[in-house]
Amino acid sequence: MSAAPTTPVRASRSPRLFIALWPSPAVRAALLERRDAIRWPPHAAVVVEARLHLTLHFIGTVPNALWPHLLAALQVPCGRIEIELGAARQWPHGLVVLPALSTPPPLSALHGALAVALAGLGLPVERRAFRPHVTLARRADGAGLPALAVPLHWRCESYALVNSDPVQGYRVLARFGPRGITLARAPRTATTQTRPAPAPTPR
Repeated sequence: MSAAPTTPVRASRSPRLFIALWPSPAVRAALLERRDAIRWPPHAAVVVEARLHLTLHFIGTVPNALWPHLLAALQVPCGRIEIELGAARQWPHGLVVLPALSTPPPLSALHGALAVALAGLGLPVERRAFRPHVTLARRADGAGLPALAVPLHWRCESYALVNSDPVQGYRVLARFGPRGITLARAPRTATTQTRPAPAPTPR
């Protein structure tokens, strides 16, 4: 992999970060089709299309002192991952998910390497067993789930660092893949809509 930038893109407001497999447009369309095949109760909080993803690790807030080291630490080996997601399932606490039929070794290795990286930075790591899935809705008890579904095949070889902003929604800050790290462009604002947003310059 290429050398990592030393300074990541800073998220606006108080960043709440997570690491995820981020779907391609084709995979996102397939996830959306599965989501829309479900009969949702009126009280369900259905995940909007732009937020569909598979979480690897939730990070939360990052101390300022760690920002210069974050991207380099999160750049770990990532082989080609092939996942099969099964039919929608109701999980406890009102969650409806598309669970992976199994955890392929490259995905397990990526999850483990990222856990080591986060722990090395002194950031918290989830202790529960990794159960890869895509969340389709919360507070969705009583949803009408299709009885059968052909497995959804998802192939990828990259992962993303994402900021969860209460106003702007999810924003990919950086992508990690075979060509190293790709930093996201800064979002446009009302005063800069006529000009392309400049790419952030690592220091």
